[in-house]
Amino acid sequence: MAANNPASKPFVSDIKNIRKRAREHIERGAVTEGYKADRETVIKILNEALATEIVCVLRYKYHYYMASGINAQSVAAEFLEHANEEQGHADRIAERITQLGGAPNLSPEGLLTRSHSDYVEGDDLVDMIKENLVAERIAIDSYREIVTYLGNADPTTRRIMEEILAVEEEHAEDMSTLLEALGKKGEPAKPAKRK
Repeated sequence: MAANNPASKPFVSDIKNIRKRAREHIERGAVTEGYKADRETVIKILNEALATEIVCVLRYKYHYYMASGINAQSVAAEFLEHANEEQGHADRIAERITQLGGAPNLSPEGLLTRSHSDYVEGDDLVDMIKENLVAERIAIDSYREIVTYLGNADPTTRRIMEEILAVEEEHAEDMSTLLEALGKKGEPAKPAKRK
């Protein structure tokens, strides 16, 4: 039984071969011969995730500025915290795209087409929370699919997406809790009208 346990086997690696391969194709940076994923597809998927995060930042920021009503201050603070975390996700994804030899697509043109989530402003505080919850649920499902797609072919990208997925699940729970609390109180309060 101990023979099947990886811990009981000595770690043997062909260090000479690893060193030789490391010197070949150094222009590829972090992408070595051991990289098993379809790099172009991963970059495309990551650019879609990047667009999703940027749209989420913009939506949360809009909601932060437009939140009004009795409960607006605490809800707006939550929106701002989420916007900042989503920006951090976008930064991590963009960095990974460049590590893979790609270019992060930060162009505003086509942003909503690339994004998995929608940009919906909402009419009042409760609508804003609902739209953020819907967007988080979309991100959760699409990021879970990305993690599954990556499998063991790109463990670094998979780990990044798993970490982002965990935060998106926290965001969804936060929005769900806010929605439950405000819905029972009969809020909504309309955002201030622009002049």
